Amino acid sequence: MPTILGGGLSGLAAGYYLLRKGIPGSQIKLFEASSRLGGWIKSTRNREHGIIFESGPRTIRPIGVNGRNTLALLEDLQLEKQIVPILKTSAAAQRRLIYVNNQLHVLPSNLKGLFRKQTPFSRPLISALLHDISTGKSSESLPDESIYNFAKRRFGQEIADYAISPMICGICAGNAKEISVKFLMKDLFAKEQKHGGVVKGLLASAFAQGAKKAPEAPSELANRAKAEKWSIYSLQGGLETLPRALESHLQAENVLTRTNKDCLGITFRPNGAELTFREGVEEVDSVISALPSYKLAELVRNQHPELSEMLSGIPYVDVGVVNMHYSSGNVLKEQGFGFLAAPAEKIPILGVIFDSCCFDLGSNTVLTVMMGGAWFREYFGATPTEEDLLATAQTYLKKILKIDQKPTSTKVNILRKCIPQYIVGHHDRVEAIRKYLVTQKLPLHLCGAAYDGVGINDVILSAKTAVEAYKVS
Repeated sequence: MPTILGGGLSGLAAGYYLLRKGIPGSQIKLFEASSRLGGWIKSTRNREHGIIFESGPRTIRPIGVNGRNTLALLEDLQLEKQIVPILKTSAAAQRRLIYVNNQLHVLPSNLKGLFRKQTPFSRPLISALLHDISTGKSSESLPDESIYNFAKRRFGQEIADYAISPMICGICAGNAKEISVKFLMKDLFAKEQKHGGVVKGLLASAFAQGAKKAPEAPSELANRAKAEKWSIYSLQGGLETLPRALESHLQAENVLTRTNKDCLGITFRPNGAELTFREGVEEVDSVISALPSYKLAELVRNQHPELSEMLSGIPYVDVGVVNMHYSSGNVLKEQGFGFLAAPAEKIPILGVIFDSCCFDLGSNTVLTVMMGGAWFREYFGATPTEEDLLATAQTYLKKILKIDQKPTSTKVNILRKCIPQYIVGHHDRVEAIRKYLVTQKLPLHLCGAAYDGVGINDVILSAKTAVEAYKVS
């Protein structure tokens, strides 16, 4: 009997893929320590004004293998009619801003932009590509390095400071000077290692692709996304619609889902494992862990201290999320998806998402301010109040976006240890963890953001991969 620990998106997806594998729902159990399923995805509706506050992820990308896999999942759950796409032609897709040198700048969104000098960059961005071509491969054999160092070495310091560093704040609320290029940008890292440069590698890949027939889109929804030119998309009712649909699907198939069921320990036996709960011990055939790695580390520490130490080596950061709603029309002077702040600005916010530019919210303006991340304690200390974060959000909305109005409504969330950090060496660390499970023959499979990427598409595919490795007894 497979048992899933963790009822976030990856745990729910693992249950879905176990059913697809042919395992009867009555043989599957899912336990979640908190009072709800869905993890960090949480959509709160303000019924009075018909708006939604997202405290976690809010959009999904449709491209790539990971993106097409998620679209196939949505199609199977019959969520096609609830998809709200943001097209590539929209302002939200074409206007992405960065905050550098105390002002907002629009990043280039097309090829023409590469050939124009555009602030805050001192030269046209094409010069960064030429820098990569002329740099050649590093004389040192680097098993890994930080994304910041990689970008600075290949494209110059301005790209590292003004483009890559803010982008990493948006992806994982992390410090680009610590995050692994081999893990988070493995394709670019591999291209340099193989071809001596990123641009050379991209050109080689383009020629190789041209010689091959393009793969067929695996689902009607993926075909639709391509034909309609989706940039990103969300769901009616907010992104929490997805975990709610997965939860309903599992329960309809007789999967046992239990909340407020906190696992206190795992003991592996020759023919399975024992899970310890406050209510007692449960014997299971195998475990699929969708828990944060630091939580799993606690559960296996007594029996497998080496595994526990490796799992504990993946750090997490706290993020403050402040949703702001203005009912008096459009208070934004800028249009676009939002902006990210360069860490060099040394301000406590990571960026702001312009929700009401992404989705039609009528006469309402909705913004989401993200703050802290790798610098949370530096700016807010160990125990900030919600009032502290709200005041900070209002201060910087006034300073950067010139919004003086008092919001109609707000919501503040302090998300503790919500995003894993893929620090240098992460790829090898995850490989070592999974190798340990194999050599020790532990009936334990891992999925989730700690191991395979932080995005919605990543954690869903992570669950699918874990289930594919699960052997039906």
